[in-house]
Amino acid sequence: MDDQPQDSPATAEAIVIGAGLGGLAAAMRLGAKGYRVTVLDRLDTPGGRGSAIHRDGHRFDLGPTIVTVPQVFRDLWTACGRDFDADVDLRPLDPFYEIRWPDGSRFSASQDTEKMKAEIARLSPGDLPGYDKFLADSERRYEFGFEDLGRRPMHKLADLLKVLPTFGLLRADRSVHAHAARRFRDERLRMAFSFHPLFIGGDPFRVTSMYILVSHLEKAFGVHYAMGGVAAIAQAMARVVTGQGGIVRHGAEVDEILVENGRASGVRLSDGETLRAPVIVSNADAGHTYDQLLRNRPRKRWTGPRLARTRWSMSLFVWYFGTRGTRAMWRDVGHHTILNGPRYKDLVNDIFIKGRLAPDMSLYVHRPSVTDPTVAPPGDDTFYALSPVPHLGHDNPVDWSEVAETYRARVQNVLEDQLLPGLGQHLTASEIFTPETFRDRYLSPHGAGFSIEPRILQSAFFRPHNVSEELPGLYLVGAGTHPGAGLPGVVSSAEVLSKLVPAAPRAAPQRLAAE
Repeated sequence: MDDQPQDSPATAEAIVIGAGLGGLAAAMRLGAKGYRVTVLDRLDTPGGRGSAIHRDGHRFDLGPTIVTVPQVFRDLWTACGRDFDADVDLRPLDPFYEIRWPDGSRFSASQDTEKMKAEIARLSPGDLPGYDKFLADSERRYEFGFEDLGRRPMHKLADLLKVLPTFGLLRADRSVHAHAARRFRDERLRMAFSFHPLFIGGDPFRVTSMYILVSHLEKAFGVHYAMGGVAAIAQAMARVVTGQGGIVRHGAEVDEILVENGRASGVRLSDGETLRAPVIVSNADAGHTYDQLLRNRPRKRWTGPRLARTRWSMSLFVWYFGTRGTRAMWRDVGHHTILNGPRYKDLVNDIFIKGRLAPDMSLYVHRPSVTDPTVAPPGDDTFYALSPVPHLGHDNPVDWSEVAETYRARVQNVLEDQLLPGLGQHLTASEIFTPETFRDRYLSPHGAGFSIEPRILQSAFFRPHNVSEELPGLYLVGAGTHPGAGLPGVVSSAEVLSKLVPAAPRAAPQRLAAE
């Protein structure tokens, strides 16, 4: 390939910046190719957004909570000569989640087609034919968008030109919501089959309809929970890396990517320590990688002005909380619940377009203790309530240091009114993440929750490439590069990486040394 190093690396060393799921998957893939990998992460535990914190006997899963395509993990483990299911205990969820609306109506999503049709018939019998068409639409987009585009490099203009006719045929210019509106007349069903882009940082009214493929993912593979949370997957990945002879270093923040002879040659840590390797993979946010880690290097495409014009995903307000003596309470509250506010499109516009903290909210509520008792003390519960909010890059951004507690109280009021009556009497542990937390903890530009928004002109070829356009020897994985955010996306970005990085030389010198 013309974008690979012209000469084999002088050593079999590689450095991965960031121990998020994408970085760990990249380290595993490189280890399987013969590299001895050093993973560097500023946090004290692996997983990045998929890590966990512990408070007063509660384990709070910080970010992703479900696995929708277990096969991407099984393929990853197989590439490393390991068995995923021997390392991680996945449990299928049924139902996947329940959606609730202010009028009291509900919709339970599951893998069973007949159950889904019964749910649709209960809300809007006339929309049953549209559901069959929507499933067929979703499968076609899955075959093209996930199995084809999502698992191969998309960094050459020729790659884009080849797929443009299919994009046109599948009406990729149409938004997810616009496509759902063509298949369903009931506004509740239009929401139920269009909200999924929010879980990867996209505006359902503007993100390409290719993302309706998520409905096929749920139908074909189900929705699963990893016992121990996604953090347990991250820990298992780190064990594979060290089992391959790699190193995972925590408390090691990369300050700059080093360049020698026009190529990436190593990294300098914030404490001044320098590590050298001919292959550098950044799992840091793409914006942070180009704006900060390459701040002293002239750039051609991903310059400061270009990043300033980029549309970023929304951010998140997340309240993690524990409750005492409630395991037998709230029996109709399952593992995942989506509480809709009174508005859908207008609320999304406030978040993505106006950058305004709206007076109303919609919430995603995670109650893992109904599946995994280890997340809380006996008889207690562990929750998180997530509210999509504007990122910090809008005009007049929210000062979360001033409003965080007020907003948390508003979240609690919604929960007590619509889902968890009497919540305030049982609260124990409590932790809040705001957009400022995402900015400071994950070094995410503007505190965006999912990096670059996956609009059609910010997807595939138009995202920062897996092989850097700016610096030979530098590669990118994770939410901000191809194919995008979400567990399947970030793990697949490492599969794409493995097709770009050449195999390591057979003879490897001693481990890389700090200077």
